[in-house]
Amino acid sequence: MEKRKLGKYGAEVSPIGVGAMSFSNFYGATNEKESHRILTEALDQDISHIDTANVYGAGASEAAIGSFLAKQGPQRNTLFSIATKVGIKGNIQTGKTEFDNSSDYLKKELDSSLKRLGVDSVDLYYIHRRDQNIPIEEVTETLAGFVKAGKIRSFGFSEIAPSSLRRAAAIHHVAAVQSEYSLSVRSPELGLVQATAELGTALVAFSPLGRSLLTDRPHSSDKVEKMDWLSKNPRFKEPNLTFNTEAASRFRDLAAQYGVSAAALAIAWLLNKHEHIIPIPGTRSVKHFLEHCNGASLRLSPEQMSQIEIVLPLGWAQGDRYSEKQWIGPEKYS
Repeated sequence: MEKRKLGKYGAEVSPIGVGAMSFSNFYGATNEKESHRILTEALDQDISHIDTANVYGAGASEAAIGSFLAKQGPQRNTLFSIATKVGIKGNIQTGKTEFDNSSDYLKKELDSSLKRLGVDSVDLYYIHRRDQNIPIEEVTETLAGFVKAGKIRSFGFSEIAPSSLRRAAAIHHVAAVQSEYSLSVRSPELGLVQATAELGTALVAFSPLGRSLLTDRPHSSDKVEKMDWLSKNPRFKEPNLTFNTEAASRFRDLAAQYGVSAAALAIAWLLNKHEHIIPIPGTRSVKHFLEHCNGASLRLSPEQMSQIEIVLPLGWAQGDRYSEKQWIGPEKYS
């Protein structure tokens, strides 16, 4: 499996990672045993990057990764390139959050994350959401200090605008920017894809499967109603959910024509767009995880890429990607 770099000077990792939000109960009930099954399969499939955060399950995701690593013996520190995030305080499922990028808070939370993970350092440490009360230059200096101290090897930012990335990069190289990016969310193409490529920064794409819309098993209304966060998301409220599910059926049909799952094709589309993009799909199912891995090995011709964008053209999805409350934190740009 080909490798991609976490930034200009960062670690070489598998072309996709494991999105470990699914190791918490964000999209439905899970447990440590299920998380460990995914991590075991990741090792078997040579998937080397894991993405988590301190707020995923109030530390539960990090703890599940840490308990898995604890069973691996001396090689525990070399098996995965781990990224975690900081900056959100509160409950991301309910949207009752605030943001803190102060140096004291970042340091305290980093130490707690390292303890839960059971490692001395992580490859990548993200600011999960920007605290607009603190200049990004000041936050970058704090993160650079963690690199010098050996607690992190590199750092990044999640959901920031290209202009913010350039401000931070003027202080220190930014290894990665994390953003929602998929066939249903194309906004990074309004400058973030270009800025990250120019600066040698990896673009780590979360929710590359459109929160299920780009799979063969899109969430039903009944299932969405049981999810705190998704039930408030405009794309998953009726009549938008029915419209989007039916619109994406053309993509599912195309994937079937190619002899692959819709999830594999959605991931392959992202990987074939730009070589600095690293999707991090999440799942609690080994079967679905293997579909993700299949997508990492697909090579698409220019004709196939065009076909995909014909069946799902720019702007096809109905409804905003976030509700008004969910938009608090992510930076908008155009």
